[in-house]
Amino acid sequence: MPPRRRIPVAAGRAAVARWAALTEAGNVEPGMVAMAVRFSLEELAAVAPGRSLEVRVPPWGAVQAVEGSVHRRGTPPAVVEMDAETWLGLVTGRLRWDDAVAAGSVDASGERSDLSELLPLTL
Repeated sequence: MPPRRRIPVAAGRAAVARWAALTEAGNVEPGMVAMAVRFSLEELAAVAPGRSLEVRVPPWGAVQAVEGSVHRRGTPPAVVEMDAETWLGLVTGRLRWDDAVAAGSVDASGERSDLSELLPLTL
């Protein structure tokens, strides 16, 4: 069963594009960041469905993705957490996974927590 969409695809893509344009100018809007993060998390779940990894981008959202062991309650066996700027940088290809991990911008633990094969997303 595909994940349920909460953000329309066109609106989500527009939010990600707007984030990319506004970060260049240094004028990012919190509401637009929230929509861009939530939409891109939905996209990750669509590209890599499953429940073995939880990707967290506080305070904007979290999603379970990646095929493997099913997680039902408590802390998942694999967790990836980062801030919105890092997440959107990875999603858009402005930032490479290995560079973000090396810089300490990504907290990744457990099996299947390496998202380098899934990012950047094609939006």
